[in-house]
Amino acid sequence: MAMRPRALTGAALVGGLLLLAPGTAGAEVEPGGWTSHSPSFTVQERGCGSVSGLTFSLSCSTASGDQRAERRYATYTGGTRQFEGSFRITSMGGTRISLKQTFHESASGPFFMLAVERGGRLYAVHGGDTVASGATVGTTVRVNTVHQVGSEHRTYVNGSLRHRTSSPGGSFYDKFGAYRTNSGNGPATVTWSNIGFWRK
Repeated sequence: MAMRPRALTGAALVGGLLLLAPGTAGAEVEPGGWTSHSPSFTVQERGCGSVSGLTFSLSCSTASGDQRAERRYATYTGGTRQFEGSFRITSMGGTRISLKQTFHESASGPFFMLAVERGGRLYAVHGGDTVASGATVGTTVRVNTVHQVGSEHRTYVNGSLRHRTSSPGGSFYDKFGAYRTNSGNGPATVTWSNIGFWRK
């Protein structure tokens, strides 16, 4: 039986603020036994989405259609995978923009989507759980996802475990950038940095 996704509260966040000094070195969470690797990726630009290096923009306020600017990484099956990246929202005229996805390829749909609302609330699109707050324009936030295929998916924000949900088996891939959710709209611009991948 599937475990209901749940958000976690943590004492590491004071006043709900997620502050990470620019240039702060990240490292894999849950250390031990990880091997760094560099999966291939493709760039996806649809609708009013555009990608320039690690800057992802939605230039329109359209609340329908496929509006996306993302990197889509190589498919994986089995084992445990970890993603790390830091994002900084440089402008947010819209709301409810997906920043990071773990996509369930064999089920033809997103499995986990971390999105942001105007005002800085980070939330899980499926279920609506609040993951963290304070992801406001100009603030750098580090995200790690740890995915044990067939077991559990965990999300860390600035090193603090904030969300976990059970995972089915199958094939998956990581995506990040800026993507309009079904209830969202742009415009929005997000710059990512310090991207890393590990496996074990």
